[in-house]
Amino acid sequence: MKRALITAGAAGIGRAMADGFDAAGYEVWVTDVDADALDQCPDHWRCHHANAAEETAVRDVFDQMDHLDVLCANAGIAGPTALVEDVALADWQACVSVNLEGAFLAAKYAAPLMKRAKSGAMILTSSTAGIYGYPNRAPYAAAKWAVIGLMKTLAMELGPFGIRANAICPGAVEGPRMEGVLEREAAAKGMTRDQVYEGYAAGTSMRSFVTAQDIADMAVFLGSDQARMVSGQVIAVDGHTENPDPKL
Repeated sequence: MKRALITAGAAGIGRAMADGFDAAGYEVWVTDVDADALDQCPDHWRCHHANAAEETAVRDVFDQMDHLDVLCANAGIAGPTALVEDVALADWQACVSVNLEGAFLAAKYAAPLMKRAKSGAMILTSSTAGIYGYPNRAPYAAAKWAVIGLMKTLAMELGPFGIRANAICPGAVEGPRMEGVLEREAAAKGMTRDQVYEGYAAGTSMRSFVTAQDIADMAVFLGSDQARMVSGQVIAVDGHTENPDPKL
């Protein structure tokens, strides 16, 4: 049975990915820092309480594997919403640690397993903020931009072993984490939550947010044999961003 590991796989985008790979017939492994969310996962999944940015915890999970077909390095946090001069170094480091170092550690320990099999797919969750940047979100945008650089390097290093690497860049995704972003951004800009929401939607050609399911569907495709020659690509699932910071 093919195996997929999803970091931060117990809730949000990660949970949708895990459900998608489960439905596609994969053996699903997930890691998450949220023990309560892990308790809500199906009993047949292999669930691990682990911080994606702590190397010992990550290594312990991979040490239990004899093979891995798909890695979804999905762990991430929104980080602070503030002008760059107002961002505390500790907040910057925490955001970069989870979003970038979490992806690096997952790839570091997945690579030997996939090299041994001479096949595999790594799917890194970046963001449209990693393509365009975004005001008041310097730590997040910088980390997600770096995730794309990491992915490009992985594609080059691992391609000769039959391993693919791609990055998915979600736009604004409906859900609790985005609600927090909307509230913080509204406070930072002196706007209402609904005004910020409308601004995000108006900045896309399709005038809409995306869903976690949209992201999961792309991940399952990228992990499949149908995408066997898709590697090194930055794929936005965002309704086509026209303006990353529209002014209403």
